[in-house]
Amino acid sequence: MIIAQELEVQQDISADVTFPPSDLDSDEPTVETELHLRQIILLFKCLEWLWKDRTDFYAAGNLTIYYSPNQKKSQFFRDPDFFVVLETERKTRKSWVVWEEDGKYPNFILEILAPSTANTDKEYKKEIYQNTFRTPDYFWFDPYTLEFAGFYLTGKYQPLEANEKGHLWSEQLGLYLGINQGLLRYFTPAGELVPTPEETAQEETKKTAIQLQRAEIEAQRAEWEARRAERLAAKLRELNIDPETI
Repeated sequence: MIIAQELEVQQDISADVTFPPSDLDSDEPTVETELHLRQIILLFKCLEWLWKDRTDFYAAGNLTIYYSPNQKKSQFFRDPDFFVVLETERKTRKSWVVWEEDGKYPNFILEILAPSTANTDKEYKKEIYQNTFRTPDYFWFDPYTLEFAGFYLTGKYQPLEANEKGHLWSEQLGLYLGINQGLLRYFTPAGELVPTPEETAQEETKKTAIQLQRAEIEAQRAEWEARRAERLAAKLRELNIDPETI
């Protein structure tokens, strides 16, 4: 009923409505806990790093989405914990204002569950994302209980089936999502963990250290071989044998 009322109000908006300014500040409340914040930052950081060479997407966490010019007088705005919009300009925004973004809604939304918001995320918001936003991929995750679910849109949301590793596929991101060490992470189509910039740097440091170690071993081996050849040549000379003729 609530969803139908929202749609009806939006359809009744006349062409001469004066839209609010597009630089609306986000009205998102503070995150529930430090763990919720860490989860949002982790998802944002990994995607930004993975797609560092792309300029055709926008990812944000704890940011308001305004989707009706009446939002100042009503509740026609939503505040996903994390969302991604594809085929748009990659730039900083105060909020996501649908009517100033070519009518684009998020392609991917994730809600991080908490006792005070879980029912809203699973029912009310899910209906809005399904019927109004038409967001193709919707996920939720509880960082405390590790409850994890995902849905894809085919008229209505259908639950995603996990693969053998317990990961769920996001068609919009072209990535799997799965739990790793108690937090939700991205995985490549091949099942490899998408690293953070820090993890990438650590891995590069390890590779460099291994390469240096191997180079040192090879240098020591070459030096040992050179000394061995030198001793052998000296021994041959003692026997009046020219090592150059052998």
